[in-house]
Amino acid sequence: MHSKNAYNMSNYGNEQPGLFLGQPDRVSFVNVVLKLIDRGQYSKNERLSETVAATTSILSYVEPSLVLPFLASRFHMALETMTATHQLKSAVISVAFSGRSLFLTTLSALPVNSDYVGGSDSFGDLLMIALSNALLGIDANDPPKTLATMQLIGSLFSSMASLEDNMDEAAPFPSFSFSEWLDEFLCRLFSLLRHLEPSSVLNEDLRSPATSGTFLVDDGPYYYCMLEILMGRLSDSLYKQALKKISNFVTTNILPGAIAEVGLLCGACVHSNPREAVIHLLEPILASAISSFRGTPTTGFGGRESSNIFQSSKAKPILSPAVETAIEYQLKVLSVAISYGGPELLRYKEDFKEAIVSAFDSPSWKVNGAGDHVLRSLLGSLVHYYPIYQYKCVLHHQGATSLEEWIDKKDFSVDKPIMAPNWHVPTDEEVKFANELLKLHLESALDDLLKICQSKIHSDPGNEKDHLKVTLLRVDSSLQGVLSCLPDFRPTHSNGVVEVPFTIAGATGSCIGSTELRQKAASVIHETCEFLLKEKSDDSILLLLVIRIMDTLGNYGSSEYEEWSNQRQAWKLESTAIIEPPVNYIVSSYSKGKRRPRWALIDKAYMHNTWRSSQSSYHLYRTSGSMFPSDHVILLMDDLLNLSLHSYETVRARAAKYLLRTMKRWPSTISNIVLTLSENLRNSSSPENVVLGSCAVLSSQTVLKRLTTDTKALSSFLLGILSSSHHESLKAQKAISELFVKYNIHFAGLSRSILTTPGNQADRTDFADLVAEIGAMSFESSNLHWRYNLMANRVLLLLAMASRNDPNSSTKVLSETAGHFLKNLKSQLPQTRILAISALNTLLKESPYKFSADLPGGPGDLGRQTTSSLEGALSDIFLEEGFFSETLNNLSHVHIITDSDAASSGGNHRNSSFQSMADKSISRFYFDFSASWPRTPSWISLCGSDNFYSNFARIFKRLIQECGMPVLQALKNALEEFLNAKERSKQCVAAEAFAGVLHSDVFGISEEWDSWMVVQLQHIILAPSVESIPEWMACIRYAVTGKGKSGTRAPLLRQKVMDCLMKPLTETVTTSVIAKRYTFLSAALIEMSPPRMPEVELLVHSKLLEELLNNMNHSSAQVRESIGVTLSVLCSNIRLHASFSHDHLHQTGASSSDMQPGGSWDRYLIEQASELVLNLQNISVSETMEFATNKISDNGTSIDHSQDDIKWMETLFHFIISSLKSGRSSVLLDVIVGLLYPVISLQETSSKDLSNLAKASFELLKWRVFGVPHLQKAVSIILSSAHDSNWRTRSATLTFLRSFMYRHTFILSKLDKQQIWQTVEKLLSDNQVEVREHAAAVLAGLMKGGDEDLAHDFRCRAYEQANIIFKKRKQSMRSRDSIASIHGPVLALAACVLSVPYDMPSWLPEHVTLLAQFVSEPSPVKSTVTKAVAEFRRTHADTWSVQKDSFTEDQLEVLADTSSSSSYFA
Repeated sequence: MHSKNAYNMSNYGNEQPGLFLGQPDRVSFVNVVLKLIDRGQYSKNERLSETVAATTSILSYVEPSLVLPFLASRFHMALETMTATHQLKSAVISVAFSGRSLFLTTLSALPVNSDYVGGSDSFGDLLMIALSNALLGIDANDPPKTLATMQLIGSLFSSMASLEDNMDEAAPFPSFSFSEWLDEFLCRLFSLLRHLEPSSVLNEDLRSPATSGTFLVDDGPYYYCMLEILMGRLSDSLYKQALKKISNFVTTNILPGAIAEVGLLCGACVHSNPREAVIHLLEPILASAISSFRGTPTTGFGGRESSNIFQSSKAKPILSPAVETAIEYQLKVLSVAISYGGPELLRYKEDFKEAIVSAFDSPSWKVNGAGDHVLRSLLGSLVHYYPIYQYKCVLHHQGATSLEEWIDKKDFSVDKPIMAPNWHVPTDEEVKFANELLKLHLESALDDLLKICQSKIHSDPGNEKDHLKVTLLRVDSSLQGVLSCLPDFRPTHSNGVVEVPFTIAGATGSCIGSTELRQKAASVIHETCEFLLKEKSDDSILLLLVIRIMDTLGNYGSSEYEEWSNQRQAWKLESTAIIEPPVNYIVSSYSKGKRRPRWALIDKAYMHNTWRSSQSSYHLYRTSGSMFPSDHVILLMDDLLNLSLHSYETVRARAAKYLLRTMKRWPSTISNIVLTLSENLRNSSSPENVVLGSCAVLSSQTVLKRLTTDTKALSSFLLGILSSSHHESLKAQKAISELFVKYNIHFAGLSRSILTTPGNQADRTDFADLVAEIGAMSFESSNLHWRYNLMANRVLLLLAMASRNDPNSSTKVLSETAGHFLKNLKSQLPQTRILAISALNTLLKESPYKFSADLPGGPGDLGRQTTSSLEGALSDIFLEEGFFSETLNNLSHVHIITDSDAASSGGNHRNSSFQSMADKSISRFYFDFSASWPRTPSWISLCGSDNFYSNFARIFKRLIQECGMPVLQALKNALEEFLNAKERSKQCVAAEAFAGVLHSDVFGISEEWDSWMVVQLQHIILAPSVESIPEWMACIRYAVTGKGKSGTRAPLLRQKVMDCLMKPLTETVTTSVIAKRYTFLSAALIEMSPPRMPEVELLVHSKLLEELLNNMNHSSAQVRESIGVTLSVLCSNIRLHASFSHDHLHQTGASSSDMQPGGSWDRYLIEQASELVLNLQNISVSETMEFATNKISDNGTSIDHSQDDIKWMETLFHFIISSLKSGRSSVLLDVIVGLLYPVISLQETSSKDLSNLAKASFELLKWRVFGVPHLQKAVSIILSSAHDSNWRTRSATLTFLRSFMYRHTFILSKLDKQQIWQTVEKLLSDNQVEVREHAAAVLAGLMKGGDEDLAHDFRCRAYEQANIIFKKRKQSMRSRDSIASIHGPVLALAACVLSVPYDMPSWLPEHVTLLAQFVSEPSPVKSTVTKAVAEFRRTHADTWSVQKDSFTEDQLEVLADTSSSSSYFA
């Protein structure tokens, strides 16, 4: 933005300066964003369309004079195309999100000038239209539109203070009849509810919810929020009108498919006015339900004192399906409706008792479940705290009393009146009634449970099961109803029982019952669980009921936390439409934070209170080590532990979930549970379900976190896993493997208390003893299965790493572990070898023999050396006879190179075929987190598959740095043997070991280089074999890689390696050896740090540059490609060095060459290419055939100069391709721009190889962005190429222009754009028809996304010129005009038509009609017209019914005559 204006605004009495965009900048910004909104508003991507709607809402407060007219026009357009559902939905949501700003604009004096609306009054009309059409959007067959409509209604009514017919003139729509609207709304709502169908079939589960599974409930809170807001804002007369209709509908209809929806409708009525709604709505439902029970059979399980328990008989009593459905519907609707009844329900307490007891007495399980819902809801309504009269308006807007004043929660002042919400606080009568219900359905049910379990009162197992189900359901309903209002267990203290105060203020409701009642329930449920596991262990419904009760009893506050989580998600869904941003330019009001309706803030306060009540005592017992759970909690946890090992997966999962909740609250219980479960893994007689259940609990983060601080639990856990290989079940083995992998992933180290545990404590295992025991299990001789051997080695690594981080720990563990893994390099198990490599790379860190640049002495100064703590243990191992020979041989087996590996590029050791995914996650875990190599991008494609593993090279490097020259002496013979081996796998491991040696930088390495390494490297370079080039290239690259964090410090042997590579080859070597040498040089040059290159490296660059420029026309294609790649790296290094050092290239001597007349390599490349391209364009096919004869001398130099030119250009194109792929092209951009013409002009030549390389360069180059310093030169080259004498060059230039204009549209100057447009426009009249048609396609693209002024001028000129030609041709049919002179203007018209697919701007009808009139011209004009009109028809087919109105009858006739499909335009 060019300018910003500062405004001083008063925020609640405090003057606070702020920076805001000025009016012109604000308008400019909004206009730009509106273009994006216009594109994305009707997207079928739901997230995009909602983001657009939210953006529109915010901008409507910033610049309403622009945004609101745009919004209104799009809404009217959507109404006209009702069949496009996604358009209507998006438009409705946009109005819903911007409803507040529309209201404020309607009531303000804000001037609005727009072509779409006539002023602010029109926005009032828009609101009325939106509200009226909202009724049409309520459709059971179109859920998205219905939900959007309900969101709109809720949003609009949230801004209004009240809804009544007699509204004053200042109201948004004073003449609107809300009475009629309400009647129509309820009629359509009732019709919707009648036609609803559940989205999924509900199972008869013990916890089947009251919801019916329709989209109104499942897809968001919009339905319920709309009902609450509507009922809360209705005037008394309108509320009674609505209540009468709703009551009549509810009492005369039974809709099993819409139970929750009808219940929420009734609940909204009750919440708004409990007194009226209870009398007119709930009383009839309750009376109808009670009357339905009369005459139905009973079981006596409901707790009625005078009833007799049903005894066995031949015919079990059942309810008829009709009666069952009616009672279930009425009770579930009632359960939802009474949620906010409060004290108004007391007058019907006997009726409620009767209905609940009758429901539990019913032989139908569905009716029992409905009674459960009623009991829970009734208890909650009586004893919970919740807001009442939440949706009534109490604050009116200062500027308009018909609107509600929204609240900023950050704006709190003691001087302002506080409009606190009204809360339901239970009265004594309510508490008394709740206690009666608890006595009837909790205490009595507990007594019944004891009687069933202790004495055999049922002779029929079926009756016993039904009695247990209903009785457990009564207990569960009572506990779920009161939640945390029933006091929690008292924790025990080391000195006895203590009273614990709350640490967080918060409560769900009034306290009812007592702690003793919860304790009694826990004891009875414990006994019931034992009875069920003994007598009915296969009855999952009973067990799941018991588990649910155990959770409610033991996890105090967990139900409130789940409720809060659901509320929080609902808040996220509905908050967008009810937010007014802090800055509001409509009424010039500014606030500290976002404004929201009062009801939304009350809802948030209620949600926060729910969270506080769930946390009131949760963390108290986690922070104190002296508090322990009560004995009743321990009993419940033991039962849950047993149930978590049950044979049924559903029972196991549910029990484990609730057990983990309790463990998280009481961490002191975790250790004993881990001991029990680990023993299950060890025990060979444990069945599959016990192992699966144990793994499920042990794999939780709650347990894994505890293992970091508890030695006893850690030891039992690890030894339990490692001793569980005897289980034969595949599921059990899979579960154990997954448990171990998860432990690896979540391993966070060990606490210092574990590492320093004294060994004389009887109840703990000494850490060193644990390591020793696991170490003994990790040897191959332990007869463990190979996977468990791998696990043991992995655990050993984790424990060793943890001990290394403790400064007080002994080095014995670390040294023994490192020696163990060094031995494992010789292991016969492939996975164990891989893990050993990972371990050694992690453990070898001291590096005492490594030469450091900080030492005052040179590389031969040994006075500063120290001894590694691991050296003694490692030396004994690697000095063994044949250790490294065996190690290298075993490591070579990892490099098994299959045909598919050889064909693929970028090979990786993780793709080894012998490892499964589980094995990889165990053995390679640390590789994912180690520093990656190489540091620089790997973009050279010369080498094919790369099987060089830098982790293997790192072990040899670190082993030498750890133990010094003895390692190198022991390794030398084995390495020389593998260097001369013919097998590629041995060459791979030799390359890795040699790379580690070269990069080790230890004292004495220079002498070893001179002694034998240089000879070996020369042998590698001269070896005729080409299969292992990728590995040796990586070896060279690794050897010269820079040291330090940024990789800028050169290793000791870098210059010696470079000198060896720079040594000239003899003339007798093969071309593959020459190409190999250049490949090695390019790899070494990549790793050099250009900013810090010393003089000696610059000299190498200078010599190599001269050599490369002399050999650019080499006879071998392989060598030419290597030269091109090496040249790109070399030149970029030179340029980078110059840019960092701020020196001129000629001062270093690196860029000049006496052999070239220009004196600099960059100028030489450009001038030479420009000279050769002219020669190459003139080569004929016949001449090319002559080149196939033998015209090459004995030394490989071509005799024919034309053939030399082709080879030189091929090398140049390799240079361009490599530069663009490398990511270094920015420093070579001036050279690349200078070579633009050769790339464009050599797309089609008689040399196939040259043309293919030119095309590859072209594809990379056309997407490159040229900066301002080089842009002008690129434009001039492109313009000159467009006038080239070769028509193929002109066509290629047009292809390049398409991408070029797209990439540079924001940085090209106005003059450059005009020149490009004019050039392309001239090509419309080119002599070659292909060029003309290509130019038209390019112009169509330019008009789509280019400069609007240039596009407008072109359209005008095109139309005028075509019109003149048409009139001229019409008057004189024998005109002597050339085909090109007619074809060009027609193509210009076609480009204009094709530039606006799907749209219908005002100029398009004239253009397409004039174009169609040229259909009688001869080809190629006729072909162009036919294709363009056909494309126009195709792209406008979907909206033709609307867009054809833009055409006159005459124009439609012309279009109809153009094609045989004339009926389309009729």
